[in-house]
Amino acid sequence: MLTVDFSRFPLAPGDRVLDLGCGAGRHAFECYRRGAQVVALDQNGEEIREVAKWFAAMEEAGEAPAGASATAMEGDALNLPFPDDSFDVVIISEVMEHIPDDKGVLAEMVRVLRPGGRIAVTVPRYGPEKVCWALSDAYHEVEGGHIRIYRGDELLGKMREAGLEPYGTHHAHGLHSPYWWLKCAFGVDNDNALPVQAYHKLLVWDIMKKPLATRLAERALNPVIGKSFVVYATKPHLPQAAAAEPATTEAGEPAAASATPAAEPAAGPAAKAQKSAPGAKSGAKSGAKASAKSSAGAAK
Repeated sequence: MLTVDFSRFPLAPGDRVLDLGCGAGRHAFECYRRGAQVVALDQNGEEIREVAKWFAAMEEAGEAPAGASATAMEGDALNLPFPDDSFDVVIISEVMEHIPDDKGVLAEMVRVLRPGGRIAVTVPRYGPEKVCWALSDAYHEVEGGHIRIYRGDELLGKMREAGLEPYGTHHAHGLHSPYWWLKCAFGVDNDNALPVQAYHKLLVWDIMKKPLATRLAERALNPVIGKSFVVYATKPHLPQAAAAEPATTEAGEPAAASATPAAEPAAGPAAKAQKSAPGAKSGAKSGAKASAKSSAGAAK
């Protein structure tokens, strides 16, 4: 189950993609299937090992086209181990609500994104998330849990402050908000409550079968109670005039051309990543990992 809509966020074969805070890897797997050079990064070593197994199984099954590559690695979102301008695309889905220094994370994403590159940010939507917080303290008062609820204009403002130019937004997972309200009402760790079980089965059936009726229902519900708020943005190029203007000496004469050759562009992160994907397995917290747990749990 993907939160990023790739019809609104085009991805080309060969694009260098960072899935930051990848979790179980749902977006990383989709990018790999589309022919990208993917780095899936998360601080949770156990999840990264699982993602690496899925990458290896996907390669073995021929699910990724020629030229695609995938690496799973542990890392710190506030101190990314990549040079400036390393990636064409950055995705961070249902992560920023967990991180105290969200401005620091945005700054690091902008640093590693090349000028003209694209970024997708998804967070829990304000209204449905407020209901969850009101129904259950255990939903958010846990280690590593949600520490803030974003208003849409607040997130857009922080992204603009970081130097990004948002170009589109939408809401996703309208069918999933009632599931989380039920979870919060009956206990977030109580999977045995009959209403929770019944709704969970509905969501799994919907994800596996994709019937027209539920697709239309979710499309109608997304603007009203969509669980996630999604923003797409670009990192602007340097102003052309500033980039083209020749340097001058203090006397006003044009400066001599440097004899030092320009630095080579950063190598693709998938080639530079510190760990290759070992193991086996192919799915996602959506996509291939359409297990009952990840299927129903859009939000972290």
